[in-house]
Amino acid sequence: MHIEKQPNSPAGGGILSNHRGVAILVAIGVVAVLLTAGLALNRRIRSSVTGAIHAREQVVLSEMAASGVQAAMVMLINDRKENDTDTLQEDWANPEKVAEMVELIPFDGGSIDVDITDERGKIQVNALVKFPEGQQFSATQRFLWERLLDRVFSLFEETPESDPNMIINSLKDWLDSGDDEAITGLSGAESDYYEGLEPSYSCKNGPFDHLAEVALVQGVIPELFSGVGAAAGLASLLTVHGESPAGDSRFTFDGKINISTANVAVLAALLPPENADLAEALADFRVAKADETFINPINNVQWYKNVPGAGGITISPDLIVASSDLFRIVSTARRNDRTHTINAVVQREKEQDTGRWICKTLIWQAE
Repeated sequence: MHIEKQPNSPAGGGILSNHRGVAILVAIGVVAVLLTAGLALNRRIRSSVTGAIHAREQVVLSEMAASGVQAAMVMLINDRKENDTDTLQEDWANPEKVAEMVELIPFDGGSIDVDITDERGKIQVNALVKFPEGQQFSATQRFLWERLLDRVFSLFEETPESDPNMIINSLKDWLDSGDDEAITGLSGAESDYYEGLEPSYSCKNGPFDHLAEVALVQGVIPELFSGVGAAAGLASLLTVHGESPAGDSRFTFDGKINISTANVAVLAALLPPENADLAEALADFRVAKADETFINPINNVQWYKNVPGAGGITISPDLIVASSDLFRIVSTARRNDRTHTINAVVQREKEQDTGRWICKTLIWQAE
């Protein structure tokens, strides 16, 4: 007997329904995979675009900051063409004049802040020892350091756990050469002291190349190096720059300070201890004005004698000058809530071949 299957048989309909369900599930799976892949691709594209935008912004900021440094160099070169002194009364030391110079740089959006300071207005740490021999104290520099540290220590509300004599002797031991086993005085430090620290390191027995090295010297605790509150730290008062030739490929450091640009703490160190309180008067004398015009000439090393109360004071001519060849330029570019800073130290010099004044870069640090 032949039985004919009906078209709408429940058994046949179930198979078709199952096929349709599987197809729908496969379709949903494919869509889900494609959607996931699409979202991942979108994230990668967006990340790449964002990265490219950030990279572009960083390049723009870097070029803007570099332009600020170049503008400052132009100011310094023009200044040298006009005179051979360097004081706080000149355009390069006037923030408004510097800003006017920077405004001449064409760029779309953002701003640049440039600050120029005289590295000669600081104490040359390497001059504490007589180079090129590099083994003995410079007497004038040691007295300068004694006065400096006495003032720095006095500015702290609580006396730092250190000692000026220890610092001076340890600085000398760090600088001197050829006597690795002989400490200076009773409080100096050579390699055996530093090798017992954690982490350990050796005494350099040579000039400081970077200011941060000063913080490694025995007695120079963080508070003294960086400063606390109103107390200026050694980092803001010292420089490692100022090397000059001494013949036969040797070098020396004259340690002379530009009295026309030095800050109050350095001025106080230059003065006899009993007259250190006149440092503020010297600083005010340099920038005194009448009708926006400076009234006191400070373009020679003897100008300090014109300050009321300082006529009888004599500062060693081995310590002071009224000119400079070393400057620090800090240029900060700002754009779209991002910043980029270049910290550069330049040396102004005349090219032997062309006779042109240039600014040679000694340090170029991006921050």
